[in-house]
Amino acid sequence: MRILVATDAWHPQVNGVVRTLTSLARSASALGAEITFLTPDGFPSLAVPTYPGLRAAWPNRREIARRIEAASPDAIHIATEGPIGWAVRAYCRRRKLAFTTSYTTRFPEYIAVRSIIPAWL
Repeated sequence: MRILVATDAWHPQVNGVVRTLTSLARSASALGAEITFLTPDGFPSLAVPTYPGLRAAWPNRREIARRIEAASPDAIHIATEGPIGWAVRAYCRRRKLAFTTSYTTRFPEYIAVRSIIPAWL
């Protein structure tokens, strides 16, 4: 089975998402699954305010489509809800493709710590 995993977090970042996805790839291959990652690599990016060293990708629809089609996945999973994840989600919805997604970050609390936006909002 070929699985495409879309992620906004990837090497050289060192965080829970990257570590988890790297471990997932190792485990999946032992089970005979092939995982391809659609990452920010190769896309223009912008620095994320308040998070030194982190950049957010600025993907374009055509390149997202090209990468997904090149991977020819049997399944698509969106691991992060950022620009890459949103672009892959839009691609899947336009083409009526099934996909899965997960939400593992306490995003409201994360934003509240890094900005003036309260978590309840």
